[in-house]
Amino acid sequence: MAVPARTCGSSWPGPVRTARPWPGHGPRPFPDLRGPASGPARLLLLLLPPLLLLPLLTAPGASAYSFPQQHTMQHWARRLEQEIDGVMRIFGGAQQLREIYKDNRNLFEVQENEPQNLVEKVAGDIESLLDRKVQALKRLADAAENFQKAHRWQDNIKEEDIMYYDAKADAELDDPEGEDMERGSKTSTLRLDFMEDPNFKNKVNYSYTAVQIPTDIYKGSTVILNELNWTEALENVFIENRRQDPTLLWQVFGSATGVTRYYPATPWRAPKKIDLYDVRRRPWYIQGASSPKDMVIIVDVSGSVSGLTLKLMKTSVCEMLDTLSDDDYVNVASFNEKAQPVSCFTHLVQANVRNKKVFKEAVQGMVAKGTTGYKAGFEYAFDQLQNSNITRANCNKMIMMFTDGGEDRVQDVFEKYNWPNRTVRVFTFSVGQHNYDVTPLQWMACTNKGYYFEIPSIGAIRINTQEYLDVLGRPMVLAGKEAKQVQWTNVYEDALGLGLVVTGTLPVFNLTQDGPGEKKNQLILGVMGIDVALNDIKRLTPNYTLGANGYVFAIDLNGYVLLHPNLKPQTTNFREPVTLDFLDAELEDENKEEIRRSMIDGNKGHKQIRTLVKSLDERYIDEVIRNYTWVPIRSTNYSLGLVLPPYSTFYLQANLSDQILQVKLPISKLKDFEFLLPSSFESEGHVFIAPREYCKDLNASDNNTEFLKNFIELMEKVTPDSKQCNNFLLHNLILDTGITQQLVERVWRDQDLNTYSLLAVFAATDGGITRVFPNKAAEDWTENPEPFNASFYRRSLDNHGYVFKPPHQDSLLRPLELENDTVGVLVSTAVELSLGRRTLRPAVVGVKLDLEAWAEKFKVLASNRTHQDQPQKQCGPSSHCEMDCEVNNEDLLCVLIDDGGFLVLSNQNHQWDQVGRFFSEVDANLMLALYNNSFYTRKESYDYQAACAPQPPGNLGAAPRGVFVPTIADFLNLAWWTSAAAWSLFQQLLYGLIYHSWFQADPAEAEGSPETRESSCVMKQTQYYFGSVNASYNAIIDCGNCSRLFHAQRLTNTNLLFVVAEKPLCSQCEAGRLLQKETHSDGPEQCELVQRPRYRRGPHICFDYNATEDTSDCGRGASFPPSLGVLVSLQLLLLLGLPPRPQPQVHSFAASRRL
Repeated sequence: MAVPARTCGSSWPGPVRTARPWPGHGPRPFPDLRGPASGPARLLLLLLPPLLLLPLLTAPGASAYSFPQQHTMQHWARRLEQEIDGVMRIFGGAQQLREIYKDNRNLFEVQENEPQNLVEKVAGDIESLLDRKVQALKRLADAAENFQKAHRWQDNIKEEDIMYYDAKADAELDDPEGEDMERGSKTSTLRLDFMEDPNFKNKVNYSYTAVQIPTDIYKGSTVILNELNWTEALENVFIENRRQDPTLLWQVFGSATGVTRYYPATPWRAPKKIDLYDVRRRPWYIQGASSPKDMVIIVDVSGSVSGLTLKLMKTSVCEMLDTLSDDDYVNVASFNEKAQPVSCFTHLVQANVRNKKVFKEAVQGMVAKGTTGYKAGFEYAFDQLQNSNITRANCNKMIMMFTDGGEDRVQDVFEKYNWPNRTVRVFTFSVGQHNYDVTPLQWMACTNKGYYFEIPSIGAIRINTQEYLDVLGRPMVLAGKEAKQVQWTNVYEDALGLGLVVTGTLPVFNLTQDGPGEKKNQLILGVMGIDVALNDIKRLTPNYTLGANGYVFAIDLNGYVLLHPNLKPQTTNFREPVTLDFLDAELEDENKEEIRRSMIDGNKGHKQIRTLVKSLDERYIDEVIRNYTWVPIRSTNYSLGLVLPPYSTFYLQANLSDQILQVKLPISKLKDFEFLLPSSFESEGHVFIAPREYCKDLNASDNNTEFLKNFIELMEKVTPDSKQCNNFLLHNLILDTGITQQLVERVWRDQDLNTYSLLAVFAATDGGITRVFPNKAAEDWTENPEPFNASFYRRSLDNHGYVFKPPHQDSLLRPLELENDTVGVLVSTAVELSLGRRTLRPAVVGVKLDLEAWAEKFKVLASNRTHQDQPQKQCGPSSHCEMDCEVNNEDLLCVLIDDGGFLVLSNQNHQWDQVGRFFSEVDANLMLALYNNSFYTRKESYDYQAACAPQPPGNLGAAPRGVFVPTIADFLNLAWWTSAAAWSLFQQLLYGLIYHSWFQADPAEAEGSPETRESSCVMKQTQYYFGSVNASYNAIIDCGNCSRLFHAQRLTNTNLLFVVAEKPLCSQCEAGRLLQKETHSDGPEQCELVQRPRYRRGPHICFDYNATEDTSDCGRGASFPPSLGVLVSLQLLLLLGLPPRPQPQVHSFAASRRL
């Protein structure tokens, strides 16, 4: 539901009447009335407020009581502030912990984070890491070119002549319908043993490479066998690379024939359905095989395009879009007599995931009608490519035309727009089976440096929509060494389970010549790639020294993040890159736009900004100060940034040398270590330790009790200066163990928590310690044991004063159960430590309030009683009294709401189980008034990394998916039986028999696979935070006969808003409801976003032209006459509805490609 504007809503009798903030004391001026009145009418309005307010001050049904005066409510607010401050001073222990740190000054040093030095060091380390991969890539590419040049082509090569490990062999052995089982050709496949390797998250064999061949390519073809023959020699180069750099991960050669050879060998992760992986469609291959592209796709939708042919065209366009990356720009148009874009995009747009989705959905709506007009289609395409007023790739320019045939060559259009320079390549695609003369289509492609392809059936779509890359690769090959430049990709999901990676790519060229004195070969052999896991790059960045809210990030030329703490895709699709823009990873503002642009341009910079940040639990917004520092990572397309809050300029480093390092004993013998032992918890409080990598041999566990046990056992063996441990982490942990134990000894142990209705007191530190006292309170402790991942910890550092955090409640879940006093509200504050001129915040302390007891205390503090034991004041019939939150709780609503708009405390007993809910779910009328009066501001953003349940499939009927069903008229027409449509139907059905899963869903996969359980989606998030109003404030919610008075005031030194309001008498004003819950969304309107594209830069190099390019190889037609007998038999089979008999799988041959 859309959030209403700042008004009571259309169903309310009148507008909200508000008063300006009253910062002073004493009587409150009457509210101003908003309206267009002037002259006598204005005078009347000025006289009305005192008269109108008199009856409102008396609550119905309680004639002796009036709504509390401004100064009374301010008095209640001060009492609440004093009570909170007093409890936190006595029990929180912030001041005492500061003194403890100072008393132990000899046990630590204060180190400084110098942003410029830090970011330059990390950038240099990343550059060195990537440079080692670049050297390995160059060795591989040079070796591949030499191996292929020395290879002798064999026409009579056979499968049994080649021995290799087929990565899909194990899966096919388990499949009784597997192709090789039926052929009996397993003799050429090696059987290997594998060992688990945590670096690869997989079982590997370091002595061999593995080969993956797409399912729709016949392994026994001469082209493939020769490819396997010469690439076998790469195995030794892979092994030698690993010997020189043991940190190398996957080394891959993706061949232009579709063969993938990778090292080390590991079985292929085949899906339950058909494996459609083809290396030539992977983002890293596409980026390495050609320069950026400006592409216009035009589709013939004239009436001659039959139903099946139109379906083939739609599928072809979608497959073509999948060959484009974020460095490319594209538009799609349909044409008959006129041309028009298929979507809302009127010009070339970036071929990112969201724009391509718009195209794919729009293409499905194309309808065939009218007559063919090639001129209209090509003129539209050329106009698009000549538009220089938009952002585009400015490299390869091309037109891709899909048609069922025609006779017009539109030579006049080419003469006008493209000749003589021929800067735009034209690729033509003849779709479907037909009897047209294809010569005009061939001529268009051949005279415009393009290529002609035929797509007779669905089986030819994938191969023929990607082979244009070979043509675009020609200028790169002819450029030679100049084009041999390593490029680094966007982040994407590794197909073999490595997780998020980036890949360095280098094209591999064919160096052979067709004969003595002949022209140089201009074919690209493939692309060499080496993966780098994002986790390996993250290890080069400082983390715990930057504090909980400091971090390192990196972006590429598109502004997409390579590193960022918010890069956390909930679900990944290995077919698509992970493209999270920096401005979507953070809350966008002008300062960040400026920083992003500077980083993309490769500049250095530093800027302190005031910005908004989202809390870790995504419920709150904080306005904070951050220092951004950035530098380019040389020899790459990446730029590195460092973000530090001012309080993280310095950090503590434990210096325990005097205490431990001279004693070569296990760490468990150290002073203070005993306070980590569970035996000390009863007297010293329960200790949670952050699950950090303190030592290499420490076994990780999600259970903190088990992790602590593993830690203690390891410390029995490890000495403090052990090389296998991170001394910084380990020593800081020991230091904070002792520091927090002294807090127990000095403050907590001698206090009676029950006196102040506290369930627990706690302290958490940068060193990774969270101590909760008493021990029994740990049973209900639900905060993250890693302080840096705990929302209360990070928010306390960013906010001055006391931060309240009510228990999280989802509106769909049942209310809180107030049993055994276990439900509590956290109140925390940062410990600010000043040592000389250096200020830092090394810890957070706090208390956990007993919700039910503090709700009763809240009533007393907001009443006319001075303490809880004093009798309630009685108001006689003849006296005049003000209502308070205790005596008049049936008429007066009193609440504390936090800065995110969540209920913290209420004087209404029936609302206690709603604590933690967004206040609009408790009192929508009042929350809307608070928002309308600027007590709260709203921030909306989109989460592009969310995971959603899949949408239920539509009713596709009983017919197999994608099959063209002929009409009765077709069956009665004898000519149809021998027509192209019937032949195309035969081919489609034959392909369906091969790929059975294209026609019928796999029940096993439908039930259990991750792909069917959830998919990537966009979620709209809305957070509320305090607005500009800081003073005490009165207002009237005008709803005619249901008007309500309310008072609101911020509590000093807290994140709370104190609100007192009359209880509503009717529900007439309940029409407007603010929403805070995350909702599914299509994201911002793409058609509007492309009109203001974000700044980006393409790769620095472009190879789209070479004067020596030979364009004579531009495609040719192929004829495969249908068999009337087969067609008749097939149609009878369809008519009778008989299920086809199981057929052995067959494979289409790879395009003829003599190497």
